[in-house]
Amino acid sequence: MSLWFPRLPSDRVLRARPVEGPFALTRKEKSADRLSCLNLAAERQGLSRGMTYSDARAFCPDLQSRPADETADQRFLHVLRRWATRYCPWVGLEGRDGLVLDITGSAHLWGGESALLEDMRRGLVRAGLTVQIGLADTRGAAWALARHGEGVAQPDEGLARIAPLPVAALRLDDETCTALQRLGLRRIADLAGTPRATLTRRFGPGVVLRLDQALGAQPEEISPLAEPPHFGVRMTLPEPIGLAADVMAGAARLLDQLCAKLKTEEMGARTLSLTLRRVDQESQQVELRLARALRDSGRILPLFERGLGAVDAGYGIDQMRIEAVRVEPLPVEQLGHVAAKRGDALDDLITRIGTRIGLENIQRFLPADSHIPERGHIIAPAAWSRPEGPWISLRPRPLRLFPPEPIAGTGPRPPERFRWRRMALTAARATGPERIAPEWWLEDENWRSGMRDYWHVETRQGRRLWLFYTPQRPGWFVQGEFA
Repeated sequence: MSLWFPRLPSDRVLRARPVEGPFALTRKEKSADRLSCLNLAAERQGLSRGMTYSDARAFCPDLQSRPADETADQRFLHVLRRWATRYCPWVGLEGRDGLVLDITGSAHLWGGESALLEDMRRGLVRAGLTVQIGLADTRGAAWALARHGEGVAQPDEGLARIAPLPVAALRLDDETCTALQRLGLRRIADLAGTPRATLTRRFGPGVVLRLDQALGAQPEEISPLAEPPHFGVRMTLPEPIGLAADVMAGAARLLDQLCAKLKTEEMGARTLSLTLRRVDQESQQVELRLARALRDSGRILPLFERGLGAVDAGYGIDQMRIEAVRVEPLPVEQLGHVAAKRGDALDDLITRIGTRIGLENIQRFLPADSHIPERGHIIAPAAWSRPEGPWISLRPRPLRLFPPEPIAGTGPRPPERFRWRRMALTAARATGPERIAPEWWLEDENWRSGMRDYWHVETRQGRRLWLFYTPQRPGWFVQGEFA
Protein backbone atom coordinates (compact mmCIF):
# COMPACT_ATOMS: atom_id res chain seq x y z
CA MET A 1 0.00 0.00 0.00
CA SER A 2 1.28 3.44 -0.96
CA LEU A 3 0.11 6.67 0.69
CA TRP A 4 0.78 9.96 -1.07
CA PHE A 5 0.19 13.31 0.63
CA PRO A 6 0.22 15.82 -2.26
CA ARG A 7 -0.30 18.81 0.07
CA LEU A 8 1.59 17.62 3.14
CA PRO A 9 3.41 20.92 3.95
CA SER A 10 0.33 23.14 3.58
CA ASP A 11 -1.92 20.63 5.37
CA ARG A 12 0.50 20.59 8.30
CA VAL A 13 0.43 24.37 8.65
CA LEU A 14 -3.33 24.66 8.18
CA ARG A 15 -3.96 22.03 10.85
CA ALA A 16 -2.46 24.36 13.44
CA ARG A 17 -3.76 27.66 11.99
CA PRO A 18 -6.73 27.23 9.66
CA VAL A 19 -7.08 29.80 6.89
CA GLU A 20 -10.15 30.56 4.83
CA GLY A 21 -9.41 31.04 1.15
CA PRO A 22 -6.28 30.59 -0.97
CA PHE A 23 -3.13 29.68 0.93
CA ALA A 24 0.42 28.81 -0.12
CA LEU A 25 3.84 28.16 1.33
CA THR A 26 6.80 30.01 -0.16
CA ARG A 27 10.45 29.09 -0.54
CA LYS A 28 13.41 31.25 -1.54
CA GLU A 29 14.87 30.12 -4.87
CA LYS A 30 17.38 32.14 -6.89
CA SER A 31 16.65 35.41 -5.09
CA ALA A 32 12.90 35.04 -5.61
CA ASP A 33 10.09 33.75 -3.41
CA ARG A 34 8.29 30.91 -5.17
CA LEU A 35 5.23 28.87 -4.25
CA SER A 36 6.18 25.44 -2.95
CA CYS A 37 2.84 24.02 -1.78
CA LEU A 38 -0.76 25.22 -2.19
CA ASN A 39 -4.11 24.31 -0.77
CA LEU A 40 -7.08 23.37 -2.97
CA ALA A 41 -8.54 26.88 -2.94
CA ALA A 42 -5.29 28.33 -4.30
CA GLU A 43 -5.11 25.74 -7.09
CA ARG A 44 -8.67 26.58 -8.12
CA GLN A 45 -7.55 30.18 -8.56
CA GLY A 46 -5.09 29.03 -11.23
CA LEU A 47 -1.95 29.11 -9.08
CA SER A 48 0.71 26.42 -9.36
CA ARG A 49 3.92 25.34 -7.70
CA GLY A 50 7.05 27.13 -8.84
CA MET A 51 5.20 30.37 -9.60
CA THR A 52 6.82 33.47 -8.16
CA TYR A 53 5.04 34.97 -5.21
CA SER A 54 4.69 38.36 -6.90
CA ASP A 55 2.96 36.80 -9.93
CA ALA A 56 0.72 34.77 -7.64
CA ARG A 57 -0.39 37.90 -5.79
CA ALA A 58 -1.14 39.56 -9.12
CA PHE A 59 -3.44 36.67 -10.05
CA CYS A 60 -4.88 36.26 -6.55
CA PRO A 61 -4.66 39.40 -4.37
CA ASP A 62 -6.23 37.68 -1.34
CA LEU A 63 -3.57 34.93 -1.27
CA GLN A 64 -2.23 34.24 2.21
CA SER A 65 1.21 32.71 2.63
CA ARG A 66 3.81 31.53 5.11
CA PRO A 67 7.42 30.42 4.67
CA ALA A 68 7.99 26.71 4.16
CA ASP A 69 9.76 24.62 6.80
CA GLU A 70 11.14 21.39 5.36
CA THR A 71 12.47 20.20 8.71
CA ALA A 72 9.03 20.48 10.31
CA ASP A 73 7.49 18.72 7.31
CA GLN A 74 9.81 15.75 7.71
CA ARG A 75 9.10 15.57 11.44
CA PHE A 76 5.40 15.50 10.66
CA LEU A 77 5.92 12.73 8.08
CA HIS A 78 7.72 10.68 10.74
CA VAL A 79 4.73 11.22 13.03
CA LEU A 80 2.44 9.87 10.31
CA ARG A 81 4.74 6.88 9.86
CA ARG A 82 4.47 6.10 13.55
CA TRP A 83 0.68 6.44 13.32
CA ALA A 84 0.55 4.05 10.36
CA THR A 85 2.16 1.27 12.39
CA ARG A 86 -1.27 0.67 13.93
CA TYR A 87 -2.22 -1.02 10.65
CA CYS A 88 0.95 -3.05 10.07
CA PRO A 89 4.48 -3.23 11.52
CA TRP A 90 6.26 -2.67 8.21
CA VAL A 91 6.02 1.04 7.37
CA GLY A 92 8.65 2.98 5.46
CA LEU A 93 9.09 6.43 3.96
CA GLU A 94 8.41 6.98 0.25
CA GLY A 95 10.25 10.15 -0.70
CA ARG A 96 9.48 13.39 1.15
CA ASP A 97 5.68 13.17 0.94
CA GLY A 98 4.66 9.51 1.04
CA LEU A 99 4.55 6.28 3.01
CA VAL A 100 4.73 2.66 1.93
CA LEU A 101 3.15 -0.19 3.94
CA ASP A 102 3.40 -3.96 3.65
CA ILE A 103 -0.04 -5.08 4.86
CA THR A 104 0.53 -8.76 4.10
CA GLY A 105 -1.12 -10.69 6.94
CA SER A 106 -2.60 -7.55 8.54
CA ALA A 107 -5.68 -6.81 6.42
CA HIS A 108 -7.82 -9.52 8.02
CA LEU A 109 -7.43 -7.81 11.40
CA TRP A 110 -9.50 -4.91 10.03
CA GLY A 111 -12.08 -7.00 8.22
CA GLY A 112 -10.35 -7.04 4.83
CA GLU A 113 -8.51 -4.65 2.57
CA SER A 114 -11.55 -2.49 1.83
CA ALA A 115 -12.30 -1.96 5.52
CA LEU A 116 -8.66 -1.17 6.23
CA LEU A 117 -8.55 1.40 3.42
CA GLU A 118 -11.78 3.02 4.60
CA ASP A 119 -10.62 3.25 8.21
CA MET A 120 -7.27 4.72 7.16
CA ARG A 121 -8.83 7.27 4.81
CA ARG A 122 -11.39 8.29 7.43
CA GLY A 123 -8.68 8.91 10.02
CA LEU A 124 -6.51 10.99 7.67
CA VAL A 125 -9.41 13.09 6.42
CA ARG A 126 -10.52 13.72 9.99
CA ALA A 127 -6.98 14.94 10.69
CA GLY A 128 -7.28 17.47 7.84
CA LEU A 129 -4.88 15.73 5.43
CA THR A 130 -5.23 15.22 1.69
CA VAL A 131 -4.23 11.68 0.77
CA GLN A 132 -4.23 9.40 -2.27
CA ILE A 133 -3.96 5.66 -1.64
CA GLY A 134 -2.80 2.93 -3.99
CA LEU A 135 -3.04 -0.79 -3.22
CA ALA A 136 -1.49 -3.57 -5.31
CA ASP A 137 0.51 -6.75 -4.97
CA THR A 138 3.76 -4.90 -5.80
CA ARG A 139 5.32 -1.76 -4.41
CA GLY A 140 5.80 -0.21 -7.86
CA ALA A 141 2.18 -0.70 -8.88
CA ALA A 142 0.91 0.72 -5.58
CA TRP A 143 3.14 3.80 -6.05
CA ALA A 144 1.83 4.29 -9.58
CA LEU A 145 -1.81 4.03 -8.53
CA ALA A 146 -1.38 6.42 -5.61
CA ARG A 147 0.15 9.17 -7.74
CA HIS A 148 -1.46 8.59 -11.14
CA GLY A 149 -5.01 7.37 -10.66
CA GLU A 150 -5.82 6.38 -7.10
CA GLY A 151 -7.24 2.87 -6.82
CA VAL A 152 -6.79 -0.81 -6.05
CA ALA A 153 -5.24 -3.44 -8.32
CA GLN A 154 -6.21 -7.05 -7.69
CA PRO A 155 -3.45 -9.67 -7.93
CA ASP A 156 -4.62 -10.89 -11.35
CA GLU A 157 -5.01 -7.46 -12.95
CA GLY A 158 -1.72 -5.69 -12.18
CA LEU A 159 -0.75 -4.84 -15.77
CA ALA A 160 -4.29 -4.09 -16.86
CA ARG A 161 -4.74 -1.64 -13.97
CA ILE A 162 -1.54 0.34 -14.54
CA ALA A 163 -1.32 0.02 -18.34
CA PRO A 164 -3.18 3.31 -19.07
CA LEU A 165 -0.91 5.29 -16.70
CA PRO A 166 1.95 7.44 -18.04
CA VAL A 167 5.51 6.11 -18.02
CA ALA A 168 6.32 8.54 -15.17
CA ALA A 169 4.29 6.21 -12.94
CA LEU A 170 7.22 3.76 -13.06
CA ARG A 171 9.35 6.12 -10.90
CA LEU A 172 11.58 7.12 -13.80
CA ASP A 173 13.50 10.39 -13.86
CA ASP A 174 12.25 13.31 -15.93
CA GLU A 175 14.96 12.99 -18.58
CA THR A 176 14.14 9.35 -19.26
CA CYS A 177 10.39 10.08 -19.37
CA THR A 178 10.95 12.85 -21.92
CA ALA A 179 13.10 10.60 -24.10
CA LEU A 180 10.47 7.82 -24.01
CA GLN A 181 7.69 10.22 -24.96
CA ARG A 182 9.68 11.46 -27.96
CA LEU A 183 9.73 7.86 -29.19
CA GLY A 184 5.97 7.57 -28.80
CA LEU A 185 6.14 5.49 -25.59
CA ARG A 186 3.78 7.52 -23.46
CA ARG A 187 1.95 4.85 -21.44
CA ILE A 188 3.05 1.82 -19.51
CA ALA A 189 1.16 -0.36 -22.00
CA ASP A 190 3.35 1.01 -24.82
CA LEU A 191 6.44 0.27 -22.78
CA ALA A 192 5.35 -3.27 -21.94
CA GLY A 193 4.84 -4.06 -25.65
CA THR A 194 8.30 -2.88 -26.68
CA PRO A 195 11.09 -5.47 -26.99
CA ARG A 196 13.20 -5.48 -23.86
CA ALA A 197 16.47 -5.70 -25.74
CA THR A 198 15.65 -2.44 -27.52
CA LEU A 199 14.80 -0.67 -24.26
CA THR A 200 17.93 -1.93 -22.53
CA ARG A 201 20.17 -0.97 -25.43
CA ARG A 202 18.68 2.53 -25.66
CA PHE A 203 18.02 3.45 -22.00
CA GLY A 204 20.00 0.97 -19.94
CA PRO A 205 18.66 -1.64 -17.48
CA GLY A 206 16.88 0.90 -15.24
CA VAL A 207 13.68 1.20 -17.32
CA VAL A 208 13.20 -2.56 -17.62
CA LEU A 209 13.94 -3.03 -13.91
CA ARG A 210 11.26 -0.51 -12.90
CA LEU A 211 8.76 -2.19 -15.22
CA ASP A 212 9.53 -5.65 -13.80
CA GLN A 213 9.22 -4.33 -10.24
CA ALA A 214 5.79 -2.88 -10.99
CA LEU A 215 4.65 -6.16 -12.58
CA GLY A 216 6.14 -8.37 -9.86
CA ALA A 217 8.83 -10.01 -12.00
CA GLN A 218 11.52 -8.46 -9.80
CA PRO A 219 11.18 -8.40 -5.97
CA GLU A 220 11.29 -5.11 -4.10
CA GLU A 221 11.37 -5.03 -0.34
CA ILE A 222 10.15 -2.40 2.08
CA SER A 223 12.75 -1.17 4.54
CA PRO A 224 10.92 0.19 7.58
CA LEU A 225 12.60 2.80 9.70
CA ALA A 226 14.25 1.43 12.78
CA GLU A 227 12.76 2.47 16.08
CA PRO A 228 14.86 4.99 17.96
CA PRO A 229 17.15 3.39 20.55
CA HIS A 230 15.78 3.12 24.07
CA PHE A 231 18.29 4.19 26.69
CA GLY A 232 17.05 2.31 29.72
CA VAL A 233 18.33 -0.67 31.76
CA ARG A 234 16.93 -2.44 34.78
CA MET A 235 17.98 -5.04 37.28
CA THR A 236 15.87 -7.40 39.42
CA LEU A 237 17.49 -8.31 42.72
CA PRO A 238 17.31 -11.82 44.18
CA GLU A 239 17.02 -10.37 47.70
CA PRO A 240 15.67 -6.97 48.78
CA ILE A 241 18.21 -4.33 49.72
CA GLY A 242 17.85 -1.24 51.86
CA LEU A 243 21.30 0.16 52.63
CA ALA A 244 22.37 3.28 50.77
CA ALA A 245 25.70 1.66 49.89
CA ASP A 246 23.91 -1.30 48.28
CA VAL A 247 21.62 0.99 46.28
CA MET A 248 24.63 3.00 45.07
CA ALA A 249 26.39 -0.22 44.07
CA GLY A 250 23.33 -1.30 42.06
CA ALA A 251 23.08 2.12 40.45
CA ALA A 252 26.77 1.89 39.49
CA ARG A 253 26.20 -1.38 37.65
CA LEU A 254 23.19 0.03 35.81
CA LEU A 255 25.05 3.20 34.87
CA ASP A 256 27.90 1.18 33.37
CA GLN A 257 25.44 -0.60 31.08
CA LEU A 258 23.57 2.58 30.21
CA CYS A 259 26.73 4.55 29.43
CA ALA A 260 27.90 1.73 27.17
CA LYS A 261 24.65 2.08 25.18
CA LEU A 262 25.06 5.84 25.02
CA LYS A 263 28.63 5.52 23.80
CA THR A 264 27.60 3.10 21.05
CA GLU A 265 25.02 5.60 19.76
CA GLU A 266 27.32 8.61 20.40
CA MET A 267 24.74 10.19 22.68
CA GLY A 268 24.92 11.79 26.10
CA ALA A 269 22.32 11.93 28.88
CA ARG A 270 20.94 15.26 30.07
CA THR A 271 18.15 13.93 32.30
CA LEU A 272 18.29 10.60 34.14
CA SER A 273 15.52 8.89 36.08
CA LEU A 274 16.27 6.17 38.63
CA THR A 275 13.21 4.13 39.62
CA LEU A 276 13.37 1.99 42.77
CA ARG A 277 10.61 -0.59 43.26
CA ARG A 278 10.00 -1.80 46.77
CA VAL A 279 8.72 -5.22 47.80
CA ASP A 280 5.32 -3.70 48.59
CA GLN A 281 5.05 -2.72 44.88
CA GLU A 282 5.49 0.98 45.64
CA SER A 283 8.01 2.87 43.54
CA GLN A 284 10.15 5.91 44.17
CA GLN A 285 11.94 7.96 41.56
CA VAL A 286 15.11 9.98 41.75
CA GLU A 287 15.56 12.43 38.86
CA LEU A 288 18.92 13.91 37.96
CA ARG A 289 19.25 16.81 35.52
CA LEU A 290 22.77 17.36 34.26
CA ALA A 291 24.35 20.65 33.29
CA ARG A 292 26.04 18.97 30.33
CA ALA A 293 25.42 15.83 28.32
CA LEU A 294 27.38 12.98 29.93
CA ARG A 295 28.00 9.29 29.46
CA ASP A 296 30.72 8.86 32.09
CA SER A 297 29.32 6.65 34.87
CA GLY A 298 32.14 7.67 37.22
CA ARG A 299 31.02 11.30 37.09
CA ILE A 300 27.28 10.64 37.10
CA LEU A 301 27.14 8.23 40.07
CA PRO A 302 28.24 10.70 42.82
CA LEU A 303 25.57 13.14 41.62
CA PHE A 304 22.88 10.65 42.67
CA GLU A 305 23.98 10.62 46.32
CA ARG A 306 21.79 13.49 47.50
CA GLY A 307 18.67 12.12 45.82
CA LEU A 308 19.20 8.59 47.09
CA GLY A 309 19.66 9.89 50.62
CA ALA A 310 15.98 10.92 50.69
CA VAL A 311 14.67 7.53 49.48
CA ASP A 312 12.54 5.46 51.87
CA ALA A 313 13.45 1.84 51.20
CA GLY A 314 10.57 0.48 53.30
CA TYR A 315 10.87 -3.29 53.62
CA GLY A 316 13.47 -3.39 50.88
CA ILE A 317 14.04 -2.66 47.20
CA ASP A 318 13.84 -5.60 44.80
CA GLN A 319 14.11 -3.87 41.40
CA MET A 320 16.09 -0.92 40.05
CA ARG A 321 15.67 0.79 36.70
CA ILE A 322 17.57 3.74 35.25
CA GLU A 323 16.57 5.55 32.07
CA ALA A 324 18.02 8.44 30.11
CA VAL A 325 14.83 10.46 29.68
CA ARG A 326 16.51 13.18 27.65
CA VAL A 327 19.59 12.66 25.49
CA GLU A 328 21.69 14.82 23.20
CA PRO A 329 24.28 14.02 20.53
CA LEU A 330 27.72 13.63 22.06
CA PRO A 331 30.19 12.59 19.35
CA VAL A 332 33.54 11.13 20.19
CA GLU A 333 36.27 13.75 20.52
CA GLN A 334 40.03 13.47 20.59
CA LEU A 335 41.05 15.38 23.71
CA GLY A 336 44.33 15.98 25.43
CA HIS A 337 44.98 15.34 29.11
CA VAL A 338 44.48 19.06 29.83
CA ALA A 339 41.40 19.79 27.72
CA ALA A 340 39.54 16.73 28.98
CA LYS A 341 39.34 18.09 32.52
CA ARG A 342 38.88 21.76 31.66
CA GLY A 343 35.17 22.19 32.32
CA ASP A 344 34.21 18.96 34.06
CA ALA A 345 34.47 20.29 37.60
CA LEU A 346 32.39 23.37 36.84
CA ASP A 347 29.70 21.32 35.10
CA ASP A 348 29.48 18.92 38.05
CA LEU A 349 29.23 21.85 40.46
CA ILE A 350 26.40 23.38 38.44
CA THR A 351 24.62 20.02 38.49
CA ARG A 352 24.98 19.65 42.25
CA ILE A 353 23.67 23.15 42.93
CA GLY A 354 20.96 22.71 40.31
CA THR A 355 19.53 19.67 42.09
CA ARG A 356 18.77 21.96 45.03
CA ILE A 357 17.67 25.24 43.48
CA GLY A 358 16.97 24.24 39.87
CA LEU A 359 19.26 24.43 36.86
CA GLU A 360 17.29 27.36 35.43
CA ASN A 361 18.21 29.49 38.44
CA ILE A 362 21.96 29.23 37.82
CA GLN A 363 22.75 31.90 35.25
CA ARG A 364 25.77 33.50 33.65
CA PHE A 365 26.55 36.68 31.76
CA LEU A 366 27.39 36.40 28.07
CA PRO A 367 28.67 39.17 25.79
CA ALA A 368 26.22 40.71 23.33
CA ASP A 369 26.89 42.56 20.11
CA SER A 370 25.84 46.07 21.12
CA HIS A 371 27.68 49.30 21.92
CA ILE A 372 24.92 50.39 24.31
CA PRO A 373 26.23 49.81 27.87
CA GLU A 374 22.97 48.25 29.11
CA ARG A 375 22.83 45.87 26.15
CA GLY A 376 26.45 44.78 26.17
CA HIS A 377 25.53 41.48 27.85
CA ILE A 378 22.76 38.94 28.14
CA ILE A 379 21.83 36.60 30.98
CA ALA A 380 21.48 32.92 30.07
CA PRO A 381 21.07 29.69 32.09
CA ALA A 382 24.51 28.23 32.69
CA ALA A 383 23.35 24.68 31.96
CA TRP A 384 22.30 25.57 28.40
CA SER A 385 25.08 27.95 27.44
CA ARG A 386 28.83 28.14 27.20
CA PRO A 387 31.07 31.05 28.25
CA GLU A 388 31.78 31.88 24.61
CA GLY A 389 32.70 35.13 22.94
CA PRO A 390 35.36 37.64 23.98
CA TRP A 391 34.50 40.59 26.19
CA ILE A 392 36.05 43.23 23.96
CA SER A 393 35.65 46.96 24.60
CA LEU A 394 37.71 49.76 23.13
CA ARG A 395 37.13 51.80 26.29
CA PRO A 396 37.01 50.52 29.88
CA ARG A 397 33.59 49.84 31.30
CA PRO A 398 32.56 50.17 34.96
CA LEU A 399 32.11 47.10 37.08
CA ARG A 400 28.75 48.36 38.36
CA LEU A 401 26.01 49.74 36.12
CA PHE A 402 22.77 51.25 37.38
CA PRO A 403 19.98 53.45 35.96
CA PRO A 404 21.16 57.01 35.21
CA GLU A 405 21.05 59.28 38.26
CA PRO A 406 20.97 63.06 37.57
CA ILE A 407 23.51 65.44 39.09
CA ALA A 408 23.89 69.22 38.90
CA GLY A 409 26.16 70.45 36.14
CA THR A 410 26.34 72.73 33.13
CA GLY A 411 28.41 72.75 29.99
CA PRO A 412 29.88 69.88 27.99
CA ARG A 413 32.73 69.20 30.46
CA PRO A 414 32.25 67.37 33.78
CA PRO A 415 31.46 69.62 36.75
CA GLU A 416 34.33 70.16 39.16
CA ARG A 417 32.07 69.87 42.20
CA PHE A 418 28.77 67.98 42.41
CA ARG A 419 26.60 66.04 44.82
CA TRP A 420 25.75 62.41 44.26
CA ARG A 421 23.85 60.20 46.69
CA ARG A 422 24.13 62.86 49.41
CA MET A 423 27.90 63.01 49.00
CA ALA A 424 29.83 66.13 48.04
CA LEU A 425 32.44 65.12 45.47
CA THR A 426 35.27 66.99 43.76
CA ALA A 427 36.61 65.90 40.39
CA ALA A 428 40.37 65.28 40.34
CA ARG A 429 40.76 63.89 36.80
CA ALA A 430 38.36 63.37 33.89
CA THR A 431 38.96 61.24 30.79
CA GLY A 432 36.75 61.53 27.73
CA PRO A 433 34.47 62.09 26.03
CA GLU A 434 33.32 58.81 24.47
CA ARG A 435 30.31 59.51 22.30
CA ILE A 436 27.70 56.71 22.09
CA ALA A 437 24.73 57.06 19.74
CA PRO A 438 21.45 55.19 20.25
CA GLU A 439 20.58 52.19 18.12
CA TRP A 440 17.90 53.69 15.91
CA TRP A 441 16.48 50.28 14.87
CA LEU A 442 15.47 49.47 18.48
CA GLU A 443 12.89 51.21 20.64
CA ASP A 444 14.34 52.20 24.01
CA GLU A 445 12.72 54.77 26.29
CA ASN A 446 16.00 55.38 28.14
CA TRP A 447 17.78 56.53 24.98
CA ARG A 448 15.12 58.83 23.54
CA SER A 449 17.21 61.85 24.65
CA GLY A 450 19.69 61.07 21.86
CA MET A 451 23.44 60.56 21.90
CA ARG A 452 25.53 60.65 25.05
CA ASP A 453 29.08 61.78 25.85
CA TYR A 454 30.59 59.50 28.51
CA TRP A 455 33.38 60.54 30.88
CA HIS A 456 35.52 58.58 33.32
CA VAL A 457 35.79 60.85 36.38
CA GLU A 458 38.09 60.19 39.35
CA THR A 459 37.17 62.17 42.48
CA ARG A 460 39.39 63.29 45.34
CA GLN A 461 37.20 61.28 47.71
CA GLY A 462 38.25 58.00 45.98
CA ARG A 463 35.17 57.44 43.85
CA ARG A 464 35.70 56.52 40.20
CA LEU A 465 32.43 57.27 38.39
CA TRP A 466 31.08 56.97 34.87
CA LEU A 467 29.24 60.15 33.91
CA PHE A 468 27.54 61.11 30.69
CA TYR A 469 26.28 64.35 29.18
CA THR A 470 23.30 64.67 26.81
CA PRO A 471 23.92 67.46 24.25
CA GLN A 472 20.33 67.48 22.90
CA ARG A 473 18.83 67.97 26.34
CA PRO A 474 21.69 69.40 28.39
CA GLY A 475 22.15 67.48 31.61
CA TRP A 476 24.61 65.33 33.56
CA PHE A 477 24.01 61.81 34.88
CA VAL A 478 25.93 59.11 36.76
CA GLN A 479 25.42 55.59 35.35
CA GLY A 480 28.24 53.46 36.73
CA GLU A 481 31.11 53.09 39.16
CA PHE A 482 34.50 51.58 38.52
CA ALA A 483 36.11 49.24 41.04
